Amino acid sequence: MANIQRVLTGITTTGTPHLGNYVGAIRPAIAASRQAGVESYFFLADYHALIKCADPERIERSRLEIAATWLAAGLDPERVTFYRQSDIPETTELNWLLTCVTAKGQMNRAHAYKASVDVNVAAGEDPDAGVTMGLYCYPILMAADILLFNAHRVPVGRDQVQHIEMARDVAQRFNHLFGKGRDLFVLPEAEIEESVATLPGLDGRKMSKSYDNTVPLFEGGAKALKEAIARIVTDSRLPGEPKDPDSAHLVTIHDAFASPEVKAQFHADLRAGLGWGDAKQRVVDLIEAHVGPMRARYAELMAHPEQIEAVLQAGADKARRVATPLLAELRQAVGLRTMVAVPKPQVVAGESAKVALPVFKQYREADGLFYFKLTDAHGHVLLQSRGLSDGREAGQWVKRLKTEGAQALADAPAELAQGVSAEAVNTALAALVEATRQAEAEKAAKAAQG
Repeated sequence: MANIQRVLTGITTTGTPHLGNYVGAIRPAIAASRQAGVESYFFLADYHALIKCADPERIERSRLEIAATWLAAGLDPERVTFYRQSDIPETTELNWLLTCVTAKGQMNRAHAYKASVDVNVAAGEDPDAGVTMGLYCYPILMAADILLFNAHRVPVGRDQVQHIEMARDVAQRFNHLFGKGRDLFVLPEAEIEESVATLPGLDGRKMSKSYDNTVPLFEGGAKALKEAIARIVTDSRLPGEPKDPDSAHLVTIHDAFASPEVKAQFHADLRAGLGWGDAKQRVVDLIEAHVGPMRARYAELMAHPEQIEAVLQAGADKARRVATPLLAELRQAVGLRTMVAVPKPQVVAGESAKVALPVFKQYREADGLFYFKLTDAHGHVLLQSRGLSDGREAGQWVKRLKTEGAQALADAPAELAQGVSAEAVNTALAALVEATRQAEAEKAAKAAQG
């Protein structure tokens, strides 16, 4: 697990994806999720969408269309964790925990908020006119999205780098206040997408809905794709006249889908006088060969939204297996602990009173496999491992659970004992983590004394 890198990508659920979104974001993100050593999290940022959009029907429709688009484009929910932000209640709980350690002055410096204030001031309005707390606190919710899964890397454009820096600052402050010498949160790194392709639109400007110059990805089918490509602006050179492929927006779109051989041939044919009409038909055929099968899958998913819902619910379950133990550990750290009877100290003659702690036990069964289990102070089993072929592996897992607590539980080869709640196990692990930390501190102090 030490070499695994968690990469988290948020997908805003407003609007319908177009060809530029596919080339610039969807395709490279899916390709990156297939790399070795990467554990990818993709989530529909529907809470974030509420900051920008107050149209419930648009939010609902967009969530469906965007989920169907990513799945049709090849996102593998078996390989990645694909979920809706709003299906993870731990997100909003962590959002509040982080809000309580975030300085207001830091939020005052957030780019989105400052931009809104600047627009209001320029218009002679009150600086905070139209500014909601959702907009103002947006960076904290984004930090919660990232820190809940302790993502190592977050692919973002340059305009989002400040938010990653804020997430790091908040994580560092939380670690300092509540970590007691250990890091509860990984400090995320922004992965700036410098090499991501930006497709030109029909008029040559960046393809964007705000410019009304987009080429549809799936919407409208093959007919809409052909009509959009036909409207791409080209120069006035006639068939037979040489054309410069390096200055044509049509060629940039073509090359985003072409193999090196097809790309070279297209450039050569344009220099030899290929007409723009024929060139546009080649672009249509090339993109349709790539997009057509995905469009068929998209149509199937849109006709059966219950299939998408099942994928997202399974993704939420997978995500919560990571989020729930971490939130339990964070609750312990800040003092939001379960109120239970204080254990009576077990006194050994001639020694100081010691509170009985949960205990890990390792053993080997007749099947030749190695096991470990966690029991409470009275011997009741809380956690039971599966059989492991290597006794050292069992010992390593015990060590991780005693030092990392609930954070390691999501990956551990173990299951809760029948009738035992996750909260009971998390509380027991938190007690062991604290005892281990204290023992190490005492050992270090004795070593320092001589």
